[in-house]
Amino acid sequence: MVTSIMQPYFMPYIGYWQLLQVADIFVIYDDVAFINKGWINRNQILTNNVQTMFTIPLIGASQNKKINEIEIEWKSNWEKKFIKTIEQSYSKSISYKFFIPVLTEILNYKTEKISDYIAHSIQKMVEYLEINVTILQSEIYQNSNLKAQDRIIDICKQTATETYINAIGGKSLYDIDSFRGHQIDLKFIESLQLPYSQKSKTFIPYLSIIDLCMNVEQKDIKNHLNSYQFI
Repeated sequence: MVTSIMQPYFMPYIGYWQLLQVADIFVIYDDVAFINKGWINRNQILTNNVQTMFTIPLIGASQNKKINEIEIEWKSNWEKKFIKTIEQSYSKSISYKFFIPVLTEILNYKTEKISDYIAHSIQKMVEYLEINVTILQSEIYQNSNLKAQDRIIDICKQTATETYINAIGGKSLYDIDSFRGHQIDLKFIESLQLPYSQKSKTFIPYLSIIDLCMNVEQKDIKNHLNSYQFI
């Protein structure tokens, strides 16, 4: 069994989806502290050929709350405005007509909690990207009393994990020997840049998956999902 665990990010860059692709089980790590100015509720796309941040507005977001406790602010109709921004930015892109129905369904999904909203978006995206993975949310493991690496190892043990794969950014956080002591093989995945046609003067890597799905045909997305290496 191969497991990956990651906080919920909304429409993140290609590396996040590569983590899902290499796993049998992907755990959305959402009963941990929210990170202000992180990537949970925001990412970047191209608007007018310029790298631009978009943000899902939240109610009372705080690092004193868990991610799965934080609610989305819907009164401003931000999702409708964002769909218009997407139309203005990508309507002439090669895969716009194929991907916009998927993105519209994701954006219009009404639920209170940002964690549930992102979980839904991840499920819809793995269907579009044709990734075969089981998606779970971390609260089911009932081990929030554990911290950091110990908690990750406990989730791996509960899922009978043989190999745990983490994003390259976690290399300084986890100890290979500690995982090995529990008969778990620890690997890190590093995304490799694979340029594609964008509406920008020079290629801008690692934007939201939205940009890739608009500018690359669905049949060719696997090439990008497979552009990684293990460390």
